[in-house]
Amino acid sequence: MLWLAIFFLIPMGFLAYQSLQSGLFPHFHFTWAFSNFSSAISGYHTQLVRSFLYAGIATLACLVLGYPLAYWIAFRAGPWRNLFLLFIVAPFFVTYLVRTLAWLNILADQGPVVRILRDIHLLGPNGRLLATTFAVVSGITYNFFPFMALPLYVSLEQIDSRLLEAAKDLYASSTQAFLRVTLPLSAPGIVAGTLLTFIPAAGDFINAYYLGTPNQQMIGNVIQAKFLESLDYPTAASLSFILMGLIMIALLVYARIVGTEKLTG
Repeated sequence: MLWLAIFFLIPMGFLAYQSLQSGLFPHFHFTWAFSNFSSAISGYHTQLVRSFLYAGIATLACLVLGYPLAYWIAFRAGPWRNLFLLFIVAPFFVTYLVRTLAWLNILADQGPVVRILRDIHLLGPNGRLLATTFAVVSGITYNFFPFMALPLYVSLEQIDSRLLEAAKDLYASSTQAFLRVTLPLSAPGIVAGTLLTFIPAAGDFINAYYLGTPNQQMIGNVIQAKFLESLDYPTAASLSFILMGLIMIALLVYARIVGTEKLTG
């Protein structure tokens, strides 16, 4: 409780205090300025929607890519499991910023990826990947992929293989056994992975800053700029609370859909 009070409640209280201030830096005054919230929403609703859209697409991409990989490691990798898990975690040995900057070279206009796509005519002669929505979503997907893959692996690895054998003894095909046994039992991992991926992705600003343009700005970019560049602390604080509130609403809706047992499991 002391830890939460010092590092969560007190900072949150100070942020709430700032969100209700008015004035110009450095002369802010507490005036119960609830209009900061409505002004923030009306002025930056595009970035808010874009943040949730990018985070949703990246979360879905992580799930589509991560589930087959986690399934293969859990059931097919055998004694090589730990090595493949290490490969998933290895990028975290490098800082988040460096991992993102690496995508500048991967997606560069003269890089190998763009060159190959141009050669096979998936991109035009002047087509590019960098500074596009694709680049930003790709960066988010890459950076948060382990948050999806590891919970999926833990959930799949705990499934008793005898249950699958029993399903086949009852004349279930491999597809039916997967849909009726494996997928439901791995649902807690799916729920945990989507939460761990979506929540930080919605507030991310590094990928949009380095891999995108102002047209791909997310709400995290706005908050960062308001705090550190324009020094508009009340607007930045109100945007932070709006983002947290929307994430909490999305979490409650998600819990209602999937069920609280899967959410807490």
